[in-house]
Amino acid sequence: MTSRRALHFVFKVGDRTRTAHFYRNVLGMKILRHEEFEEGCKATCNGPYDGKWSKTMVGYGPEDDHFVAELTYNYGVGEYRLGNDFLGLTVQSSQAVSNAKRLNWPLTQVGELLYLTEAPGGYRFYLIDREQPAHDPVQKVSLAVSDLQHSVHYWAGLLGMKVIEKNEEKKTAVMGFSDNQCKLELQDIGAVVDHATASGRIAFACPRDQLAEIEALIRKENYKILTPLVSLDTPGKATVEVVILADPDGHEICFVGDEAFRKLSAVDPKGNELMDEAIVADKSDEWFAKHNKQKASA
Repeated sequence: MTSRRALHFVFKVGDRTRTAHFYRNVLGMKILRHEEFEEGCKATCNGPYDGKWSKTMVGYGPEDDHFVAELTYNYGVGEYRLGNDFLGLTVQSSQAVSNAKRLNWPLTQVGELLYLTEAPGGYRFYLIDREQPAHDPVQKVSLAVSDLQHSVHYWAGLLGMKVIEKNEEKKTAVMGFSDNQCKLELQDIGAVVDHATASGRIAFACPRDQLAEIEALIRKENYKILTPLVSLDTPGKATVEVVILADPDGHEICFVGDEAFRKLSAVDPKGNELMDEAIVADKSDEWFAKHNKQKASA
């Protein structure tokens, strides 16, 4: 399925200021676009929340040929509870390792050229201490599964991913839609996968006419569809169509029509400025402090 491509992983964040510092100054990513919304998304992009929220896309380059992070911020929620579902995102960048050391960002060496660090909220990032490749430095996203064989059947057999590497001893499988994209690594943890409240979502693009086919296939095979094919609007930007699925362990998977998404995901040169303005204008912490209340802990 070379016409399908990996796009981004969604992280729910409770502290936008520290999170922006991590992605910009530690990882060395750029703000690609920033959008504010007054009410919740009908595809539950921001989770089961109906209030004001924002979406910020960050990465090493445009989503046309880079795997990026989507940072979802809900104004009334200060933190999220981590489960065991997200195992890490691996980035090849000696510059990120150097940045972390220079900024005294917590960093643990776990291999000869491999370091572990965490984004605010506890999300794990593995940094490979090698020069950033000319293509995308984001190498793979690692997710936990409870039955590797079952999951490989779903992701490869139904969604069309190619199994690139399988390690029976480590109970892992690495797969992707093509060799030059960010890979998906599944690791069998031998336990129930708990998504808690920080549960993320991985997104892929496909030709628009494949969306209904994907939905029909998943329905026929009796797997879960979280959001049937729906159109999503972003103020002043392209309308996209998406279908959202859940794999056997409940990992959320979004497929979006590629043609419209390429227009929606165009890099906004004002993205960095818009995010900084939103952070300055965000008085939610002050409001909660003034009223002697704490932000919700999801």
